[in-house]
Amino acid sequence: MTKITKKFKYEKNWQSKTLENLEKEFWGEPDFNSSLVTTCHALRKKPLNQFSIEDLRIMIGQNFSLNYIIPLALNILKNNVLVEGDLYEGDLLLSVMKCDKEFWQMRPDLKEEIEYVLSKHAHILANLDHRSIQRAIEAMKY
Repeated sequence: MTKITKKFKYEKNWQSKTLENLEKEFWGEPDFNSSLVTTCHALRKKPLNQFSIEDLRIMIGQNFSLNYIIPLALNILKNNVLVEGDLYEGDLLLSVMKCDKEFWQMRPDLKEEIEYVLSKHAHILANLDHRSIQRAIEAMKY
């Protein structure tokens, strides 16, 4: 299988901008009344440098705007691999590990970063009793 590498260029000060500003895509008002849909719409209007761990986890879990969200998550995971949003210890890591596999093929530079995070924190992850994270780490190797 051939890797498709897309060189991604970030705007100056991109972290202080919203996803709507960066992607030039405006979703308008949600057309479905659910907490998740409403939250995702609201997050597109929030500056990235104001995202919480939970905000990152939610957007990654929906595979939205990964070119912007994954680098933010990786910067956090480098320092605290088991950081948690609103669910459980390590929920951000698991969301990153389970994001769309095609994304990692398109962004091998970021795949190298997650591999670095996993190797840097291997001693922590080896002793972790969380099957979902262990399975995601194994799946990432292929």
